Parts: sequence; structure tokens; C-alpha cells
Amino acid sequence: MEPKTGRLAAAMVIFVPLCMAAVLVFPSSRAVFLEYTAAMPYLMGFLKFALLATTGEVLASKVAAGRFAFPKGVWAKAAVWGTIGLMLTLLMPVYAGGVAAVQASGLLPGKDSPFLTALFTSVLMNATFGVAMMAFHRITDTMIEQFFAEKNLNPMRAVRAVDWAGFAEAVVFRAIPLFWIPAHTVTFLLEPSYRVFLSAALSIVLGLLLAMAKRKK
Repeated sequence: MEPKTGRLAAAMVIFVPLCMAAVLVFPSSRAVFLEYTAAMPYLMGFLKFALLATTGEVLASKVAAGRFAFPKGVWAKAAVWGTIGLMLTLLMPVYAGGVAAVQASGLLPGKDSPFLTALFTSVLMNATFGVAMMAFHRITDTMIEQFFAEKNLNPMRAVRAVDWAGFAEAVVFRAIPLFWIPAHTVTFLLEPSYRVFLSAALSIVLGLLLAMAKRKK
């Protein structure tokens, strides 16, 4: 059974990036992608994150363990990623519109600078929602792992099990300022239809970076 799931995981790593490339390269597939994104934004946000972020976890397992494998509780973890996609589908335009409104009122400079608008939006989103979202993901990830290891689903037990000092060091002081703020600045320079898509794709890159750091350690 394990070799079969390994082949499925490897196929996912090949198939999902090819679909991403098709969306970006071919006008016909890009038009379909934009049409469905406009018609069903929440469903598409869920699917983008569920597929792309899970692919990132599979790639990370390959780098860290040397073999392709789905993480335990992959469907539950994909559902959590999809929920994050739903939240970003709603909150990305909220933050973008809020920063534009604040700039228009004179409380922030650079209302005529797309770069400054994107930078302020990225900083504010990651300094507030970004920290909460990453904490939510860490807790739910721990809950899923505990459930599959011990058949015990206890949110507070998961909260107590998280290494919050390590979380602060890795996420708050490293990943957010060094990776997510610059990456989301680029994201907010794009058309709104592509923002959740790129944010999900970036989770693949971050997963690989974290896995490489873990393997080196």
C-alpha cells in the first residue's frame, strides 16, 4: 500500500505544477481559470489552497525524509488549508481596500504608488491576520497529528503541545518579515484574480524552505 501512495504523491507533485503552468502560460486555460475564479471565488479559493499547499507538504516530506509520501491525515490537513484559502479570499480584498481607503484619507502616504500600497497591505495583513492564521494552522496541524497518533481530539491539548517559543522564532521573527511580507508585496501588485492563487503557490516554496532547514538542522 505504501509504494502505491508514494506513487500517487509523486504524481501529485508533477500534475499540480503542470496545471499551474498551464494556467499561467496558455490563454485558453487562463481564461477558464479567471472565469471560474470570478464566478465561484470561495470554492476556487478553497481548492487552490487545498491542492497547492498540500503539494507543498508532499514536496517538503520528500526533502526532509527522502521519499514521496502523503502526511498522516492528509484529507483533514487539506481541509484546513482550504479553510485558510477561504479566509484569504475574503480578507485579501478587505486589507487591500482598507489600505487604499486609509491612503486616500491621508493617514498613510503613497496613494499614487502601487508599490507602497502593496507594501503597506502586505505588512498590515501579515502583522495581524498572518500571525493568527499561522497559529491556527499550527494548532490544527497538531490536533490532526495527535488524533491519528492517539485517537484523541482535544484542542486545548494541542494548544499546550505547540512549541510557542519556536513558533515565535520561526514564524513571527523569520518567516513573516523575511518571506511573507516581501512575497505578498509582489502578490498585491498583481490583478486580484491571481492573488489567492499566488499566495497558495508561495506556500509550496515556504514548505520547501522549512523542510530544507529542518533537514540541515
